[in-house]
Amino acid sequence: MQRRAAAIYVAFFIVLGAASYSVIATATAPTVEFDNPDHRLSQGDEFSVENRQYTVTTISAEMEGGGGGHGGAASVTRSGQVSWTNDSARYTQTWEHNSTVTYQGEDYRVLVTRSEDPTTFSLQEPINRSAILQNDSAVRNELVTVNGTEYVVRESGDERSLTPASEYFPEPASTQYSEGDSLPYQGNTTTVTSVSNDSATFAWTAPRTNTIDVGDEANVTLNDQQYFAYFPDNSTLVLESDYGVYERQTAEIDTYHDHVNGLWGISIVSFATAILLLGMAYMPSRY
Repeated sequence: MQRRAAAIYVAFFIVLGAASYSVIATATAPTVEFDNPDHRLSQGDEFSVENRQYTVTTISAEMEGGGGGHGGAASVTRSGQVSWTNDSARYTQTWEHNSTVTYQGEDYRVLVTRSEDPTTFSLQEPINRSAILQNDSAVRNELVTVNGTEYVVRESGDERSLTPASEYFPEPASTQYSEGDSLPYQGNTTTVTSVSNDSATFAWTAPRTNTIDVGDEANVTLNDQQYFAYFPDNSTLVLESDYGVYERQTAEIDTYHDHVNGLWGISIVSFATAILLLGMAYMPSRY
């Protein structure tokens, strides 16, 4: 009689465990899907946000984990980048006083006209002193310094004379610029914006490409508009302004996993109980 009752309970728990397992096996796990997102994009696609044009420059996917034979599950980390061009971005350049700069393919010396309130500077052409000395057979090829002053050494037979370098070399050509003046620079028309005793600064406008990194399941702001970014696969970027769409779906996924975990628990406990009851039913009796 005892074994007969045990068999009934064993059958009950086996049926209960099998039923739980069958629900797990046949259930379909929900996934995040955006039926009508604000933007569904691939690499190279262009889209507009508040009259600003963007381009999806990259979409990438990297495998992480699962290597080295340790049996870890591999995961995919997805990311992307979008870009937009500001056609009138402001650029600035500062030239330090007494520095050498390259302008229009030539080297120049920057000289600020120093005063209490300087407003001008000059670009002075350099003089190749070595070449001038080498081309003049009447002088030595090197300067000499006497009491802090540089001199050119003239030679005529056994006689030598000194000529101040400032008198010997020609006056270098220079061009003067003032605050507000325009000059061409790197293919742009620039304006001298300020002059100080230490430097001269000018500015210009030109196109500038700006890039924005986009992470998976992260917020991104484009032209003051916030989007939730999601990569459903390795080649698609979804931008959705309504975060609640994603939030509701992830809540459903969490609920699904909670139910599956509960059913696994029922199956495991049921089969374990059935085995335990079966073993106890066939234990030898003691009198």
